[in-house]
Amino acid sequence: MIDNYKIITITHKSADIKDIGKFIIPESNGIPLSSRLEGLKKELSISELLYLPTCNRVMFFFCHEGKINESFLHQFTQNLYPEWDISEALAKFLIYEGKDAIRHLFEVSASVDSLVVGEREIIRQLREAYHKCNQEGLTGDSIRLAMDATVRTAKQIYADTKIGEKQVSVVSLAIKKLLEAGVSNNQRVLIVGAGQTNLLVCKFLKKHGFSNISVFNRTLTKAEELSNLVGGSAFHLSELENYSKGFDCMVVCTGAVEPVINKKIYSQLLQGEKDKKVIVDLAIPNNVSKEVVSSSDIDYIEIEGLKVLAKENMAFRTKEVTIAKKIIATTLKDFKSLYAERQLEKAFHQMPKEIKAVKTKAINEVFKKEVEDLDEETKDLMERMLSYMEKKCIGIPMKVAKSTILP
Repeated sequence: MIDNYKIITITHKSADIKDIGKFIIPESNGIPLSSRLEGLKKELSISELLYLPTCNRVMFFFCHEGKINESFLHQFTQNLYPEWDISEALAKFLIYEGKDAIRHLFEVSASVDSLVVGEREIIRQLREAYHKCNQEGLTGDSIRLAMDATVRTAKQIYADTKIGEKQVSVVSLAIKKLLEAGVSNNQRVLIVGAGQTNLLVCKFLKKHGFSNISVFNRTLTKAEELSNLVGGSAFHLSELENYSKGFDCMVVCTGAVEPVINKKIYSQLLQGEKDKKVIVDLAIPNNVSKEVVSSSDIDYIEIEGLKVLAKENMAFRTKEVTIAKKIIATTLKDFKSLYAERQLEKAFHQMPKEIKAVKTKAINEVFKKEVEDLDEETKDLMERMLSYMEKKCIGIPMKVAKSTILP
């Protein structure tokens, strides 16, 4: 049933962005993320699960036969966030079930529900999350069906509306703030982290003529790929604490759940310089420690502070969002029909084998003696007639079901 689709999510609409990072699941005591998610599935009788963490949401899209009641949410919270006060966590959850869950998934994929409406990064993040969870065996046919429809819906919205026109993103808003802070393209820039977010950062920096860039990352080859893009230098992340060439601007975004830039490392990076620095922290949770932010002379740019610019962007796209939601309403109806048809296909999947078994038993057991008494020409005719009936018996129920049951 389509009612089995569920979403539990924490977004920029239900929590401060700095708090969203607390809901990102870290590896615990060497236990891989996939094992923790598999454990969640077993404990809560979840048949399929997709986990999506981004800079402004953490989403669990899953299939479960029961309702999301208080008992379920308590188990869910205790399993994933044992350190949280349950009532505090529950206050930040947004819950969607059935068609509302699919509608929310469609809105997420088309960036209608994003902090920065119109940014296309979310569909890439969603597809990557699905691919990863699918590889780990966490998803199945139902989530595959929903994801196929989600991608089609997002593509249609971007094709048929202007929601992605004058495309902006969290990164582009951050670069805008960076330039407004007076950072010029001949100044020294440190890039910490070499994931997709900082790849976009480097593309913007290259566009604006920046070249004095040093990239640090846990995997040196990825740092080299990014530095080659901008004509900079590459370093392993472990070299950050001994870096002695100073900086004017730093962009930080890694997958670490603890601060990467602490007071000790920041002091080392300063090399005694007293002028004001610019730090762009695009990580959730933040990669720059609160101590550095509160005690240093810096312009600190973080995702939470980009909300004002995001609201201005939303005002520009309000009309397009309305059009997008109409498209989603139509594709949601189509998906309900598609889902029902798929369930029929699965239900009828064993029918050909069972009908064939009935035919075989009739010939070889029930009417064995009578068949043996037939001449070859009659046997051939009988075989052809039974084969014809076999095909019809397979097709007729599906045809009748589609015409009378499907919406």
